[in-house]
Amino acid sequence: MIFSIIGFTSCSILFPKKTITTSSTDDGKLEAVFIQVNDVYEITPLSNGKSGGMARVAELKKKYKKTNPNTFLVMAGDFLSPSVYNSLKYQDKQIRGKQMVEAMNAAAFDFVTFGNHEFDIKEKELQERINESQFTWISSNCFHKQKGVSGPFAKMNGNDVSPFPKSYILSLKDADGTKAKIGFIALTLPFNKADYVGYIEGLSTAKSLYAQLKDSCDAIIAITHQSLEDDEKLAKEIPGLAAILGGHEHDMRFVKTGNTFITKAHANARSAYVITIAIDKRLHSVQVAPELKEIDESVGMDSATNVVVKKWMDIADASYVSQGFNSKQIVLAAGEPLDGRESEVRNKSTALTRLVTKAMIQACLQADAALFNSGSIRVDDILYPPISQYDMLRSLPFGGPIREADMKGRLLMQVLDIGKKNMGNGGFLQYEKIAFNEVMNTWTINNAVIHPDKVYRIALADFLLTGKEANLSFLNAQNPDIVKVYDTVTSADDARSDIRLAIIRYLQHTNGLNN
Repeated sequence: MIFSIIGFTSCSILFPKKTITTSSTDDGKLEAVFIQVNDVYEITPLSNGKSGGMARVAELKKKYKKTNPNTFLVMAGDFLSPSVYNSLKYQDKQIRGKQMVEAMNAAAFDFVTFGNHEFDIKEKELQERINESQFTWISSNCFHKQKGVSGPFAKMNGNDVSPFPKSYILSLKDADGTKAKIGFIALTLPFNKADYVGYIEGLSTAKSLYAQLKDSCDAIIAITHQSLEDDEKLAKEIPGLAAILGGHEHDMRFVKTGNTFITKAHANARSAYVITIAIDKRLHSVQVAPELKEIDESVGMDSATNVVVKKWMDIADASYVSQGFNSKQIVLAAGEPLDGRESEVRNKSTALTRLVTKAMIQACLQADAALFNSGSIRVDDILYPPISQYDMLRSLPFGGPIREADMKGRLLMQVLDIGKKNMGNGGFLQYEKIAFNEVMNTWTINNAVIHPDKVYRIALADFLLTGKEANLSFLNAQNPDIVKVYDTVTSADDARSDIRLAIIRYLQHTNGLNN
């Protein structure tokens, strides 16, 4: 079996001297391996089966564990949501990450922390996923709010309640008897303001926990789901951290701040970081060696995990049929690739974003223009023909109807200005029949300058009308410059009932395919 490898020079961290007791066979040296993935929304491989997949992640762990029993699999946040499965039902209940927990259990994940998207789902749904999980959750700075009181999230099994620790100590022993302890801290950015979640400040919390751990551990690792900037600040403020295993950015990040490596793998398990922690108790030192592993066709599929993956694929297919989708149908047999990478769609228009806006206009024939938030696209991949209905479903996993609203030009221009300033995040707006004149600094619809007092009929992704998009809280039905919000269409016969249905119908019409 061949694995693609990018290697990096190791670093050494000196820890305070402690009394060491060893046996005649104990060499005082121990290695632990941590396989890290982050921001994983798909249990199946991507790129027509060539990249990623939870069964390959499981196989990667098995490979390393054969050589070193002290091998652990880590998820650095964002795995329960968003996912195409979250719009589906199984046994009359919304799936809401159940497929991911079952696949992660099969893959034998060891440690996880929350990402901001774990809190997309309802409180009861998250509790169910936690209860189903067989891995250890660590959460240093986010807590469960119940009836105005904050406490740790907890795994519940009947009367057995296991609160999540703010920090964790992993006790290890190797073949010759060397013993070591590795401490963990876990931080989540306070982005999702779900009513049932509370946060405390991350950096000061980490510093306090590190102070508590450092005298009893041989090395300390932070598992984080926050911006790279915050991870770098964490490394500077706590230079004794052995490593920061991070998430949140999707396009792979590798930074060394002081002696601390910060690693973030590609989203959707297209890669994994393998971090080897080599502890020498006699020298009181820790060597850290990270390697990036591409998870591609050279990596085999763990059979037990693949059984779980195929089970959920069958469940999903049945659910799609009940919603009027045929996931296996090819809707684009040839043509240019559709770029759905976050680094692209959150900064400019691509063939995929243009496809979405054109489909919205075709579905809303009376609309003057269409716009949607780039955060609706979650595939973070380039789709190459042949492209199926499933590719469209997973590209916009939230789905949802297309809404139409009559609004004053002044509000529309305000929305467009903010959407432009949101470049780089999910609130960056994509649009059709709208243009910005850089020279005149004006917005136009069909080449006519938008007039502040004129009323325009605009087709929007339904999420935009909630006021929950970044910096667009004023865009809601109560805004006085919204003259009318049209009723939501629910019939599957109408493409406006689901933005993904609109895209599929548009492709079928454009390519002469049967519905």
